[in-house]
Amino acid sequence: MVLKKKKEIQVDAFFLDHQQLEKLQRFSKAEEQNLASLLLHCAQLNNGIQQIQCIKKIMPLVEKMGQNSACDPMVKACLDILGQTYFSLGAKNPLKKVLASSLNGLPERFMTLAVQSFVCCLREELKTTDVYLYRKVLDNLASCMEDFSLGRASVKNLFEEVLQFLQKSLLDIQEENRKNHGNHVVQTQLMHDLLIAIKVSMMLVQKLQENIQGSLWKHHESFVWQSMCSLLKSSTNFLMDAALLQTVQTTSGLAVILFTKTMYEPAEELPSLVSDLLLGSIKHTDMPAWFVSNCGTLCVEECPDSVLLFLCHGALAMLEWKNGSMGENGEKLLLDIASVLLSLSSELKESSMATSLSRILAIWTNSAQAALVSGSPNLKIKLNGNSDIIGKLLEYIYTHWEHPLDAVRHQTKLIFKNLLQIHRTTITGSNEKSDPFFARLIKHLLSLEWHVKGKYASLGCLVECVGTENILQLDRTIPVQILDVMNDQSLAPYASDLLETMFTNHKVHFTLSFQESSWIDQWHDIWVSPLLVILCEGNHDQTTYIIDYYLPKLLKCSPDSLSYMIRILQASADANLGSRGTRGALGALMACLRTARAHGHLELSTMMSNGLVSTECIKQGLVHQHNQVCIDALGLLCETHRSTEIVSMEEMQLIQFFMMYNLNSQSPSVRQQIGSLLRKLFCRIQESSQVLYKLEQNKTKQELLENSTKRHPLGILQQYKDFMSSVCDRLFEVLFPGSSHPTRFSALTILGSVAETFSVPKGQAQVFQLDQEIDSTRVWTLIQCFASTFEEVKVLAFGLLMKLRDVAFNLQDSENLDLLFQAAIDLSTSTKPYDCVTASYLLNFLVHHKGLQHICLGKWLEHNSQMDENTSVSTLEKNTLAVIKLLLVNVEEEIFQAKKSLLQAAASFPMYGRVHCITGALQQLPFNNLTLVAEWKEMVARLILMSYKLSAVVSPVVQSSSPEGLIPMDSDSESAGRLQMILHEIQPQDTNDYFIQAKILKEHCKVESEKLADHRPMDNICTEMRGKERQTCDVTAQMVLVCCWRSMKEVSLLLGTLCKLLPSRATSEPSDGLITVEQVKNIGDYFKHHLLQSRHRGAFELAYAGFVQLTEMLSRCNSESLRKMPAQWLSGVLEEIKSCDPSSTLCATRRSAGIPFYIQALLASEPKKSKTDLLKMTMKELISLAAPLNEPPSVIPQVHALNILRALFRDTRLGENIMPYVADGIQVAILGFTSPVWAVRNSSTLLFSALITRIFGVKRGKDENSKKNRMTGREFFSRFPSLYPFLLKQLEVVTNTLNSEAEELKIHPSLFLLLLILGRLYPSPMDGTYSALSMAPFVPFIIRCGHSPVYRSREMSGQALVPFVMVNEVPHTVLSLLEGLPDSTSPCIRQNNIHGTLLQCSYVVKA
Repeated sequence: MVLKKKKEIQVDAFFLDHQQLEKLQRFSKAEEQNLASLLLHCAQLNNGIQQIQCIKKIMPLVEKMGQNSACDPMVKACLDILGQTYFSLGAKNPLKKVLASSLNGLPERFMTLAVQSFVCCLREELKTTDVYLYRKVLDNLASCMEDFSLGRASVKNLFEEVLQFLQKSLLDIQEENRKNHGNHVVQTQLMHDLLIAIKVSMMLVQKLQENIQGSLWKHHESFVWQSMCSLLKSSTNFLMDAALLQTVQTTSGLAVILFTKTMYEPAEELPSLVSDLLLGSIKHTDMPAWFVSNCGTLCVEECPDSVLLFLCHGALAMLEWKNGSMGENGEKLLLDIASVLLSLSSELKESSMATSLSRILAIWTNSAQAALVSGSPNLKIKLNGNSDIIGKLLEYIYTHWEHPLDAVRHQTKLIFKNLLQIHRTTITGSNEKSDPFFARLIKHLLSLEWHVKGKYASLGCLVECVGTENILQLDRTIPVQILDVMNDQSLAPYASDLLETMFTNHKVHFTLSFQESSWIDQWHDIWVSPLLVILCEGNHDQTTYIIDYYLPKLLKCSPDSLSYMIRILQASADANLGSRGTRGALGALMACLRTARAHGHLELSTMMSNGLVSTECIKQGLVHQHNQVCIDALGLLCETHRSTEIVSMEEMQLIQFFMMYNLNSQSPSVRQQIGSLLRKLFCRIQESSQVLYKLEQNKTKQELLENSTKRHPLGILQQYKDFMSSVCDRLFEVLFPGSSHPTRFSALTILGSVAETFSVPKGQAQVFQLDQEIDSTRVWTLIQCFASTFEEVKVLAFGLLMKLRDVAFNLQDSENLDLLFQAAIDLSTSTKPYDCVTASYLLNFLVHHKGLQHICLGKWLEHNSQMDENTSVSTLEKNTLAVIKLLLVNVEEEIFQAKKSLLQAAASFPMYGRVHCITGALQQLPFNNLTLVAEWKEMVARLILMSYKLSAVVSPVVQSSSPEGLIPMDSDSESAGRLQMILHEIQPQDTNDYFIQAKILKEHCKVESEKLADHRPMDNICTEMRGKERQTCDVTAQMVLVCCWRSMKEVSLLLGTLCKLLPSRATSEPSDGLITVEQVKNIGDYFKHHLLQSRHRGAFELAYAGFVQLTEMLSRCNSESLRKMPAQWLSGVLEEIKSCDPSSTLCATRRSAGIPFYIQALLASEPKKSKTDLLKMTMKELISLAAPLNEPPSVIPQVHALNILRALFRDTRLGENIMPYVADGIQVAILGFTSPVWAVRNSSTLLFSALITRIFGVKRGKDENSKKNRMTGREFFSRFPSLYPFLLKQLEVVTNTLNSEAEELKIHPSLFLLLLILGRLYPSPMDGTYSALSMAPFVPFIIRCGHSPVYRSREMSGQALVPFVMVNEVPHTVLSLLEGLPDSTSPCIRQNNIHGTLLQCSYVVKA
């Protein structure tokens, strides 16, 4: 049962202007409906759906009109208005398509008149000169040419004008894009407009033959020819412009081929022209002058790789490959395209290009299939499975079938599937099942390890060709092997898809081979019996994934197998109840029944009546010691195929039984599953209750009810209500003070689902309402949940109270509200960090109360009667403003006190709690719909100023060279000496001796505070909030540090929130926005200062969180000065890093502290679909800094660069954009490891670790030799080709240090890193002879590494040797290793050498 939200279709209505309405009123008739009155009625409707219904009535009315009505001025006026309406509607408005569809049925006698009206409207459209309005015209042109006869006729009549407009629009948009360089928002819009313009041009040209008869237009002086030349030239320029979006370049590649195909004569030579373009062998003397003048930039020997790729795409998509229409030249072009694409695959490593290449290769395989149907025998030979081209394509597949990008993996599967079809086409007439090509593929694939994901899809494709039976004849244990793999979630979907393909194909084979159903037992033995064994005895992960992925597919293929499964499991269910670690037969039975019911194969009533399962059996499952058995038993009760299936009384009783024992589950995943399943049950109750209400109302359907249930609808509804009431009683019972976190979490989650499921619009019958179950005690119970130390409990309680807030506030008197508000204010200044979170949730709840200002805020703040009179101001806005004002007054006073004594502030009134509450209050405000704009402007300015003041007080601590040094936990006088040294270093603006001499604040701190209070500029409310006599107040240095870094954290989050929720406008005028451009710039400078200065990790990590919110806003805003700030900041910090200035305050220790965070935030803010210019510039700078060519005067820039690179390679938001720099990163890390400076070696080690994770994935297990986080040598060097010569050279350097005299003394520092990388590779039976990167040169060097005096190096050299030895080379390699062992009579026998050689032999043989 899948819960789906109903999607409402919204259609924007159209409106006519006053003049059009007057014209329709003049022609409309009151006594009868004519076309004008129908249009008038339609225009007066405000609902788009109703207008669609009205438009559909137009054609039936027009068809009834007489033959002479074409001369009626009313018809002419109506057609004019219809034309104007059509062109005014948006491209995605359904009204436009409905109108076009209706007008397609216009009688022939009205066509001439209608075309005149539409031509007139289109001519007006083509007069548009504003570049930003071109998109609307282009959309209208595209709509006219798509299945709209009137539109096509209009374009045909205005063909030259349309061509001229398209020519002009391409040039204008290109120029406007150049002017807006750097404005990503505007440039993205313009590039999408350019894309549409190119597509519309192509649509127009494709319909050229129907617009212009004959070939007169091909005269070089004609207007159409000149326009075509202009379009071709523009498309070529776009194709060559790397600054444009890739989609624009791709479409331009299509356009260049299409326009050339349309203009080029003779057509038979076109394939040769395209071949010469792709191969770079074009000669200007052989080319027409018009082609050279317009496409001269393409006629060069070395075109950019991306241009070649897009031209290949254009040729495949725009040329005709079917029916052999291009002859031998076409076949040569097809083969040339394949060779160009395969050569590009080793060059184009950027993620977007790699994706495009895989997609274009898949298109090539489709074109090859089409060409083969009528191709020559020579083409069939060249595309046979044993040919070079197919072999190279298979190499591409094996290299890319585990590519990090989903799109590449998917296209790789399509390519493989198409290759098999291509080979089948070439061997038509012979026996496919015994074909040597297929046999060789199957053998190679089966010899691969099961952890290779590409193996599953490829085997699935082969099954469709040769059948499951042929594969099982090679190895009958394949189904069991695949099931064993399914304990890994990353492999389970692939494994289940392969199994589904195999058992479905096997069933079809048996059905065709045997007349009777005698085959079913054999089929069960192969596919069902192994499943049942694993379900009973398998581990938790394996059984879970098999139930989720495999079991539903098996039952879908063979529903009758369910009875076989139940029969087997029931026989052993009583004896094999399972344990905490295994499901047993009972658990397996629950899982099978749950899956069967959820997918509609069986109903619970049928199960129980037929004795398939008893109530006692389900109860055993509901309280089973294995968590997943409990969940499966609950799923059996909650999940159904139909969401309206009535919940039986037995199900309700069993659910109540379950809730008695399982609400306190310690497993988070189990708690989430319980919440999800019960939510499905509540939805069933809700939806089935609506059906029951309708049945009750419609007595004529009473017989339907009698067929579905014997109970009366009202009786069932009452049972539903009683059940839901008892569920809520149980849930509120377990929310007593002191209840465990799991219990509270489960109860609140389920109550939230109840509140959400049963909240339907008023006026609709409702079987249950949670607010009717709420009383003051239960409201108080929910409020007490705010005191939990787990924030997720606070979130759930807050969400539930917000759904019930009307009832909750009505049940609370003013005294209770006052106490709650008082408690929130007190908690906001508590020294316990989690108390301020509680305060924030309390205040966020209370600000929704209408009487908050009168009840609670009156005694704190001066009452504003004008605000009360303004009824347009929402309660939330008024209260939030007042609460923030109160918190701001408090925190300003506390900052004033903290300037005098930071120690006392940390001990008595840490300021971060107030700021946290302010941020929380701001986050629930609708800032796009505020009324009190002037007040909020003032408030924002005060908040920003307060943030700066608070930061100034606490920043000396977090910017200290050793903030974590403030750790002495003892508060006795003996530790004061140690504390004094640190406090002296971090002294802020102190006016007393707290930082001159370390003190312990005892009782006298109250007196000190009272003395200081005499100098207050305003009434201090802090003392009143603290209430009673203070307890002994011991302050430790740790309290100071916690106060300071948490204050910095909250300031950063507050400023980030202000930037995020209050986006700046394009101008710096204060009246234009709630926050000005100047304020945003200052906030940016603040973040820059603290990220680059802070030493405490907690401080700069959280400053980073706020800074990210700012940079994301900057990348989207309209102000050019703000939009350029990230690039300016980035350039500035890179220059400072490079400068080696001794006066620089950048932190060179602590892994460069906040500098990597600062650069991460700036780079991550770049638009995802942009060219990532900032990333490219930064990576180029950092890599040059990290691997300096000459000896630098200081290593600090190198250390910074290494630390920043590490952070960038670990940042998931940069995704595949960072992958092109991985090879350079590896080189930098390995070279850095040879540095004599420890700081460089340390940072290089960290960078190397990050890169290994980025390349091979996160290590999930403890097995060092596991092949999960490894890849084949071919795949590794094809993805990072530059590492091949580098690693080879480095390995040679390393082995040269292991000479016979000094090998015991000198060990190269890079040895371990090189072997670590090479050891992560493994051999593959699929390695062929088509790879340009031979593994042979590595072998002698790796063998030499086995002579290292370090045991670990010898062991790793053995592992590293394995991927470089081909399968057929293993005997020869082992023999040569053994021959290299010294003779027993040799004068110099080194045991390390012997041990290393034997280890290498051992690893090679085992692999």
